[in-house]
Parts: sequence; structure tokens; C-alpha cells
Amino acid sequence: MRKPFENEFPDDKYFSFYIEKVESQNVIDVLMAQESLVKKIYKNLSEEQKKYQYAVGKWTPQQILGHLTDTERIFGYRALCIARGEKQSLPGFNENEYMDASHFNEIPFESLLEQYRLVRESSIALFSSFSEEVASRIGIANGHEVSARALVCMIAGHERHHLNILKERYNIG
Repeated sequence: MRKPFENEFPDDKYFSFYIEKVESQNVIDVLMAQESLVKKIYKNLSEEQKKYQYAVGKWTPQQILGHLTDTERIFGYRALCIARGEKQSLPGFNENEYMDASHFNEIPFESLLEQYRLVRESSIALFSSFSEEVASRIGIANGHEVSARALVCMIAGHERHHLNILKERYNIG
């Protein structure tokens, strides 16, 4: 699946920020490479690193892993709905409210890593089944017209953003 054309997502900071982080034109290949990288990075973390916060109120790497999985579920659901021709506007979500309700730091780490793996593998299987026509379908998500393909690309760009944060602020990866 290729990256979306500029007319497939709104010209705003939110969408462009993530889509621009995807350097390859083959988004499925990016998702597969990211899965391997995330598993490698997280597998080698100590218990102290998993719960580290670089500043008060910032998420731990364990919370970031849960957030990546939640966000992929949400963006993947949106992509599925749009790919299937949904005409209803799909809701947004507040990442901080989701985090407050998640309790990711209390969930066994191996469970979070397994959930990430299963969600990513399921996403790859689904998105790989999208034809060009299906991937380019436009729907409304979070109040914006967006293609299924753009949402898939946003998953990869969102993850790249958080991997960069782990490297720059947590010295992980």
C-alpha cells in the first residue's frame, strides 16, 4: 500500500505531522519493520526503564507501548470502516483521557507486548487485503475527510513519532 496523496487527508498539523514521518512509499513494509523494531526495543528494557518518566506527568515507556496499541486499534477501526464504505462520521478520541483510564503500568508488561504484536499482525493482514480502490475510499474521522490509506499511514507515522521520543528523551532504541 502506497502513501496517500495530499487530497486524501486534511491539510492540517495533526494529519500531516504523522504522514510526513513515513519515509517509504510502501506503508505495509514500514509497519512490518516497525513491529520488529518495537519488539526488539521493548524486549531489552529493564523493569526500571519500563516505568521511567523523563519528567513529571510524562508517560512511561510501558504506557507508550499501550498507547501505540490503543491508537492502532482506533486508527485501524477507522480505516476498516472507511474501506467498507461507512458514511457515518467516526469519533475522535482524547489520548490523555484514554491514558488516564488505561492503567498500563499495572498491566503485566508481557501482556502489553503480546497485545501490540497481535494488533500489528492483524492490522497488516487487514491492510494488505485492501485493493487500491478500497484503500483510497474517503470517509469522515474526527471531523475530517480522510482516506483509509491515510489512516494506515498515520499508524506508521504515529509510531515513528513515539519511537523518536523514546530515543531522544528516554535514551531507548
